[in-house]
Amino acid sequence: MTQQKRFKNLTQNLKDKASVIAAVLSPKRHVSSVRVHVLRATTHALTAPPSEETIAAVLTVGQGSNRNPRACIDALMDRLHHTRSATVALKCLFTLHNVVVKGPFTLKDQLSCYPSYGGHNFLNLSKFRDESDVESVELSSWVRWYAGVLEQSLTVSRVLGYYLNASRESQESKKIILSNASNADLLYKLEALVGFVEQISHVPDSLHLQRNELVYEVVRLVGEDYRSVQVEILLRVEELGERMDDLDVGELNELVGYLGRLEATQEKLVLLFVNRKRNNGFWDLVQQTKIKGMAKKREIEGKWLTVVVNASAAELARSTNPFLDPGQPSPVPRIDFATVR
Repeated sequence: MTQQKRFKNLTQNLKDKASVIAAVLSPKRHVSSVRVHVLRATTHALTAPPSEETIAAVLTVGQGSNRNPRACIDALMDRLHHTRSATVALKCLFTLHNVVVKGPFTLKDQLSCYPSYGGHNFLNLSKFRDESDVESVELSSWVRWYAGVLEQSLTVSRVLGYYLNASRESQESKKIILSNASNADLLYKLEALVGFVEQISHVPDSLHLQRNELVYEVVRLVGEDYRSVQVEILLRVEELGERMDDLDVGELNELVGYLGRLEATQEKLVLLFVNRKRNNGFWDLVQQTKIKGMAKKREIEGKWLTVVVNASAAELARSTNPFLDPGQPSPVPRIDFATVR
């Protein structure tokens, strides 16, 4: 480790300790306790992600009345939006992700409605960049990606009506519910789910950073969401596949388009998860349903073309023989080839 690196680490450690002391001395006791736990979960140390105990402490202190959950989300967002450190930002996002996955409903609810009272553009990290060193620059791209994944996760949860990892319905129960859903509803929710997978596939090219324990844990947690999304997509693709004969051309266009977008993410996802979430059966179903949808679309369009051609021929016949009734075929004149010169 270079002397410059040692000095940076020392400075950051002192800064973390000073922040904790300031939080402890705050006259607002309930806010003080929350901020101390948030600061301990989001230190500048890059060596490891927040421990399970540290995350559990944040989730616990954020329970209770409306005041504590709000103070907890406020503290996390304040830390996230004011830091210039990629490490701190990534730890804030990791902690927020744990709120979505493991947190009590009151805490999740505060996170979901945060922009309405917080005055921030939610995560708003699309331009985040820590230029303190080369590693921080690379890590900044993971911060921007991870923020997009979390935003998309909350969007999908609002569309579905439940959090990805919180649904208690069995797959069989979900199948029954989906069998009663309209085509429009199935396609609307499928689009949101595909959008989430696309966001995951926009992962930075610096995949070697997965050797970093913090980045590794981030990818592991995102992988759990991805597995849940695969199940949600699978159920809807199966249901739409069974309804193929009842879909109109517009609905078939939507379905084929969404499945094509999904297929385009496969290569990057395999690289990201190193085959851990490959699930060939899922991708086979996507491909087969897409091919089936394209064939059905061509069949319908072929029938349309036949109808249009026949209608045009009938219209032409009427225009050349005004004595024909609508729909009456035009007689073909007989030609006596013996008289033809």
